[in-house]
Amino acid sequence: MRIRSLILLVGIYLLMTNVSLYSDSTKLLRQPDINKTSIVFVYGGDLWTVSPEGGQAHRLTTHDGMESNPKFSPDGKYIAFSGEYDGNTDVYVIPSEGGQPIRLTYHPGSDYVIDWTPDGSKILFNSSRDSYSRFSRFFLVSKDGGFPEPLEIPMGYLASYSPDDRFLAYTSLPNAFNTWKRYRGGLAPKIWIFNFADKSIKEIPHDRASDTNPIWMGDKIYFLSDQSRIMNLFSYDIKTEKVTELVKQKDFDIKSASGGDGLIVYESERKERYSSRYRRHRSANLILACSRSRIFQSSSGG
Repeated sequence: MRIRSLILLVGIYLLMTNVSLYSDSTKLLRQPDINKTSIVFVYGGDLWTVSPEGGQAHRLTTHDGMESNPKFSPDGKYIAFSGEYDGNTDVYVIPSEGGQPIRLTYHPGSDYVIDWTPDGSKILFNSSRDSYSRFSRFFLVSKDGGFPEPLEIPMGYLASYSPDDRFLAYTSLPNAFNTWKRYRGGLAPKIWIFNFADKSIKEIPHDRASDTNPIWMGDKIYFLSDQSRIMNLFSYDIKTEKVTELVKQKDFDIKSASGGDGLIVYESERKERYSSRYRRHRSANLILACSRSRIFQSSSGG
């Protein structure tokens, strides 16, 4: 099987200056999301978009506050994100082509965007706004605004809806691996599947590791796990209940991942300076690796 690697050259325009991604000044590209036509990512505390084919990156936000957690709507017309404006972190939405961000939440608790409902009508976010201790819950808010409604799940951190909106793959705990390498204690997150119809939950096979960042596409749930000591990309087949390691990095953790339209994009450091070699998997048309210094594309036949 022939593996072909292609570096996506993304011209970053920072402070009206054309900066190449080959420059050391363009590291720390964070929290990417993807659809068929665009990648959105965080750089320098602002949101940027670029074509998956490469080219010039366009800056969407310029506020002094930090923007994070960008997520495309299912139709690709909007991007939901968390904005740290006016001293507080709330949910905002902005047209994918740019424009004025619209604020959707107003609680003094921090609200972090997680996902969209499959029909694109609501945005899922986590917040500790009504928690009696140090944990967060899931809430939904309409993309047109209104009062947020809590989900019935008692604790929630990261999540992804099934395509038919009947299930939710989620973690109930924050990511322990952000600061603790190969942590195997009681706070290591697991991924659960919540059934909205009968309120039942099912655990994805868990091997004393940190399993997090679920991405539900088709009949598979993709997720990050450090069960092989390095945080890599895995998949869980809904039908066969088989867990498969898809990406096998040996040096650096994958820090975040997201997906849409059959594509997966993830963030990781690279030991190689100008190249990346990863396989395309049948269940995902293309895997893009969004390095902290560059964005890579990898594909293969078969």
